[in-house]
Amino acid sequence: MVQSFTPRQRKVRILATLGPASANAEMIAALHRAGADAFRVNMSHGDHAGHAQVIAAIRSLEKETGRPTTILVDLQGPKLRVGTFRDGPAELVKGASFVLDTDKAPGDASRVHLPHPELFAALEPDTRLLIDDGKLVLRVKRVSAERIETLVEVGGKISDRKGVNVPDVVVPLAALTEKDRKDLAFALEQHVDWIALSFVQRPEDVAEARRLIGGKAALLVKFEKPSGVQRIEEILELADAAMVARGDLGVELPPEAVPPLQKRIVATARRMGKPVVVATQMLESMIVSPSPTRAEVSDVATAVYDGADAIMLSAETAAGAWPVEAVTMMDMIARSVESDPDYFRRLHFTETQPDATTADALAEAAGSIITTIAADAIICFTASGSTARRVARERPGAPLLVLTPRKEAARRMGLLWGAHAVPTKDIGSFEEMIAKGKRMALRHGIGKAGSKLVMMAGVPFGTPGSTNVLHVATLTGDELRGYS
Repeated sequence: MVQSFTPRQRKVRILATLGPASANAEMIAALHRAGADAFRVNMSHGDHAGHAQVIAAIRSLEKETGRPTTILVDLQGPKLRVGTFRDGPAELVKGASFVLDTDKAPGDASRVHLPHPELFAALEPDTRLLIDDGKLVLRVKRVSAERIETLVEVGGKISDRKGVNVPDVVVPLAALTEKDRKDLAFALEQHVDWIALSFVQRPEDVAEARRLIGGKAALLVKFEKPSGVQRIEEILELADAAMVARGDLGVELPPEAVPPLQKRIVATARRMGKPVVVATQMLESMIVSPSPTRAEVSDVATAVYDGADAIMLSAETAAGAWPVEAVTMMDMIARSVESDPDYFRRLHFTETQPDATTADALAEAAGSIITTIAADAIICFTASGSTARRVARERPGAPLLVLTPRKEAARRMGLLWGAHAVPTKDIGSFEEMIAKGKRMALRHGIGKAGSKLVMMAGVPFGTPGSTNVLHVATLTGDELRGYS
């Protein structure tokens, strides 16, 4: 008996972060049932042994349900931090002087160790240092090779290893630290589907990560620094997907600057045909409350209306008291938006820019054909998943059934808008394509007698990047006769 599973009744995908509140087999299964399409493993916390157990639990769930399930490993990146303090937290007073230096001795209210020599070379007078997610603001007065003298503009308590953000300059830090390289090697050994690269500032950061990944996973870049957003198109050219990481963006930029940037990143990624995830504090109050605020509901809805491929839960599912309820709420919000008759009209405000290739032209045409003939589904045969991404970019008004002989390609579809991916044996002829497409549509509940199906494939069959066939077929309803 061929295993089948019902498509999600939702186009946008849900990415749930796993952590202390959810990193066990029972909770992972519950999150999946509630609507999670993909799971994020955050390498900023935990160890390899614990992460391996979580990944094994996800793969076991995938085998049990038959539904390809996406695993994204999020690398920590070059997080800047101050050193330690001799007598616990120190109080920095507005208007006082404060020094960051190369002395490893514990700090006090006058100074602290800064274990990042790159900053001493990059900073200039009048640049800002933001401490502890922007709670404290220091203005640089003088810099030498061993000492940064600052004026406290916004005071408060500072304690051990608090984070440092530098919004005004591009810091010459590699996007991959030694820890990241070890974590990346571990993730690739575990055969995860996506790698998320943090604190990307330059295209060179992405090129280095892609070289190390070597095609073994897809690469998502997180836009969380203004310097990265300034080069968004160059960076996205080298990446497979994008994330609007609003947490760190909101530290380095004024709060009111983040929403326009979110829309810009989403629109640019959509135009370039790259899946895009909107993340951070989407249902933040559900860390402690079983229901969200109305503003949070509107925030999630806005991301869906803007055309995000996926929306992400962070601490809500990783450390919150109501992880399943958070996924359920996000699922309900997304489905409510997608039932709005105005939803698809809004989606098409963003014009895509297909490349001048046969595959791109056919993907664009498929979206038009769906509307013209009121087809019930697009059936996409793909080896690498690239054809499915092209079709999803056009935001078609019918379900997208992705048939692929590669389980890896099916798993990567968990961040792709509207894609229902099914691993299946490859096809060898045009006739087999039509017959299998019809059977799979019926088996997965996206067609009935009289339904029109738009099929896409490439000849020679099984050759990645060869999409050159567009065919319309009609179901009789008895195509499964004789098949178990």
